[in-house]
Amino acid sequence: MEDYLDPRNSEGMPNLADSAFAMDFLLSVKNGIRNYGFAITETANPELRSVLYKQMEAAIDLHGEIAELMIKKGWLNPHDFKEQYQVDLKSAETAVQIAQMNLFPIDTDRQGMFATPNK
Repeated sequence: MEDYLDPRNSEGMPNLADSAFAMDFLLSVKNGIRNYGFAITETANPELRSVLYKQMEAAIDLHGEIAELMIKKGWLNPHDFKEQYQVDLKSAETAVQIAQMNLFPIDTDRQGMFATPNK
């Protein structure tokens, strides 16, 4: 049985975490852009509409920057469905592996595994 606390089992996790955080950020910005669009159409005040429009433009620019970073890192492949499918499949497989881990083992004694002071 694999021990999830063993450092060797976290190999590759920083890159997986970074890609997940970036995707979450990208989707949040995209949702914000949509909300700005709704707010602009519901606003009667021209000054407020102008402010919202400028904020939406900044969010669109941010979305482009995040997407560009993700493409550069290989976390997003909007022009290559087969490659994106492989990235998504690996992410799904990793999520299933994490879900199958025994995160609350009965024996949580770590003595001898890491440098610990004697009791």
